[in-house]
Amino acid sequence: MNDELHPEMQTDVQPVEQPVISDHQAQMAFESFQSEQNLVMGTLAGLVASVAGAGTWAAITILTEYQIGFMAIGIGLLVGFAVRFTGKGISQSFGIVAALMSLVGCVLGNVLTITYFVSVSEEMAFMDLLGQLNAVIVVDMLTVTFDPMDVFYYALAAYFGYKYAFRQISEDDFNRALGKAM
Repeated sequence: MNDELHPEMQTDVQPVEQPVISDHQAQMAFESFQSEQNLVMGTLAGLVASVAGAGTWAAITILTEYQIGFMAIGIGLLVGFAVRFTGKGISQSFGIVAALMSLVGCVLGNVLTITYFVSVSEEMAFMDLLGQLNAVIVVDMLTVTFDPMDVFYYALAAYFGYKYAFRQISEDDFNRALGKAM
């Protein structure tokens, strides 16, 4: 259709100027962001979030007597954001740590849940039974209670943990890294 014949179709669209930084400025900013990363703090925060998520997963499963697999997404988000805010990471290692910590949270949540129900059925104190666990027993517990959907939910947790573990860099961050006044 010819816009000259239909003036109501014409618009005054102005191109949006995109800020351009040089390769040197990009490298300076990248180095600044790298220097602010803290994998140890990100890992510790991810571990704390993982344990908190596991406890929440177990508590809800115990109270409802129903395992809600989509809680794995919540664990992944919780861990990912914890790693993001404390680690300020931009490198892939932060995503990997968050994905692994998310998996740990899911597995731990299942172990706590199974241990609780076994303690009730065997009329044992939960903490006593928990204290008797070792790697072989945990693997056996997880093997006996395994459901193929567990793989799906664990994968979701790892995905969301990885995805949300990375620092989001704003224009203000760039300006600060480049020493520009804000």
